[in-house]
Amino acid sequence: MKQQLSIIKIGGNIIENESELFKFLDLFSKIDRPKIFVHGGGKKANQVLEKMGIATKMVNGRRITDAESLDVAVMVYGGLTNKKIVSKLQSLQCNAIGMSGADGNSIHAHKRPVTDIDYGFAGDVDGVNTNLISNLLKLELSPVFCALTHDQKGQLLNTNADTIASELAIGMSTTFETTLYYCFELNGVLQNFQDKNSVIKKIDSNSYESLISEGSIANGMLPKMQNCFHALKNGVKEVRIGNLGLFEKENTNYTTLVL
Repeated sequence: MKQQLSIIKIGGNIIENESELFKFLDLFSKIDRPKIFVHGGGKKANQVLEKMGIATKMVNGRRITDAESLDVAVMVYGGLTNKKIVSKLQSLQCNAIGMSGADGNSIHAHKRPVTDIDYGFAGDVDGVNTNLISNLLKLELSPVFCALTHDQKGQLLNTNADTIASELAIGMSTTFETTLYYCFELNGVLQNFQDKNSVIKKIDSNSYESLISEGSIANGMLPKMQNCFHALKNGVKEVRIGNLGLFEKENTNYTTLVL
């Protein structure tokens, strides 16, 4: 029987809120099984870009990454945000290790080909180094992955953090029984974005398509949901979307995704 593994991606609004972030990290530190943490840092990156007079460009919820934006992403994701999270986890007696995809060749990718849109230095994941990550987990380390990969030729790539979480979950599901969590400020996927309590408790492939047609799933939620179903179709046991209540046993107010 496979050992259980939790892979948890945290949203930017929680990262930017010190008290909420600490609550989350406290909950994460108490998970008594192998666990992996994934984060972005787009809001802080946008703030730095604005201070530098560099415009932020987004298309369909995804960032366009030019050379200057990539440098900022590396500084913010791999430096400031990652190390703050790791140090806070250490204070909670969770032995965390900060990672990008380049570290240990843990996640390798290729530069997204130019089609209708040139996403710049955006990376699409090719593979996950499951042996390395499994060995880190055996040492009772909790990897903290930022939203950076590499192309094995010396080029760092900005990669959507939801995608990294999904690909890690898929890769690790060959060894572990993997549950993927997307944790952000909302209770779950909402039927009506104006009603924060209109959580859709369960979404399958058919209802997913209907929700897109209705406009309930749009903008930044689209790539998140694409990653969810991609994970489920490729060996991940379960995907849950919600706020910090995801980790409270008595709570049922979140979204579960199934095929």
